[in-house]
Amino acid sequence: MVNRYKIIVNPTAGRGNAGRSIPAIEGLLRGHGLQFDLVRTERPWHAAELAYDAAQQGFNVVVAAGGDGTSNEVLNGLMRAREEGVGRPAMGFLSVGRGNDLAFGMQVPPALTDACEVLAAGHQRTVDVGRVSGGDYPQGRCFGNGVGIGFDAVVGFEALKMKWLTGFPSYIVATMKTVFLYFHAPLVRIEHDGQTLELRSLMVSLMNGRRMGGGFLMAPEGKPDDGMLDVCVAREVSRARIFGLVPHFMKGTQASQPEIQMIRAQRVDVTALQGALPAHADGETLCTAGQALTIELLPAAMEIVAAE
Repeated sequence: MVNRYKIIVNPTAGRGNAGRSIPAIEGLLRGHGLQFDLVRTERPWHAAELAYDAAQQGFNVVVAAGGDGTSNEVLNGLMRAREEGVGRPAMGFLSVGRGNDLAFGMQVPPALTDACEVLAAGHQRTVDVGRVSGGDYPQGRCFGNGVGIGFDAVVGFEALKMKWLTGFPSYIVATMKTVFLYFHAPLVRIEHDGQTLELRSLMVSLMNGRRMGGGFLMAPEGKPDDGMLDVCVAREVSRARIFGLVPHFMKGTQASQPEIQMIRAQRVDVTALQGALPAHADGETLCTAGQALTIELLPAAMEIVAAE
């Protein structure tokens, strides 16, 4: 069987890098002799609609060409198609956006040439998919990489506002800004596996992948096919201590610090007892002031095209 590829490009991803990459993408895929149809997104959530339509039309592989937001939308469209029984294409990635953390967690190479070779090789693996309910998405929204609640969500919101930086540097500057914007940590209740933890928490990161913000290893041991979320809980700390913790998150050594607790669970409920929960899923805003979120993992829910 010859695979048919639907390439969904968000031309604005990566401050327009994805759009500028289209000629290179087409040339590389033709060079590998692949049968593909390339479409551009035109509005928010369009990638999800296009992915769902591609599943209905019988495409074997649907590729997100953009950043984490594009990948998240394509993932949601494909999950909807599976749940409704209209098609089960595999998902592929071309990292031409800003953060590209979801593709990183799925072990897809960042270079466009290498990623196209992976698509051509066609090796598939089965991975878990997360679902978060609450905030602006009471019906639920799927994620591939992770959910960030608290400090790291505000960092992402601030990074999106920047017009003069992209990639990891934008997250570093946003982190510096957020230290002064987001200081009063909410009192939260975290429930998992029959256990309850109540604390003032700077942030709670629930990971299927490994990295957020283009360079922060929130779950250095995370694997997208182990059936478990890796949860990083940071207690409230002083502003000065936040600066001290940042290098640990960049190296993935934060678990050695007394303010950090790592948890593994398949389902986690997070409730604000005082204050509110700003949150994102794969970098996409879930809410700016939510009160309760339920995050669960759906084991072996999606096939992806990745390196062997």
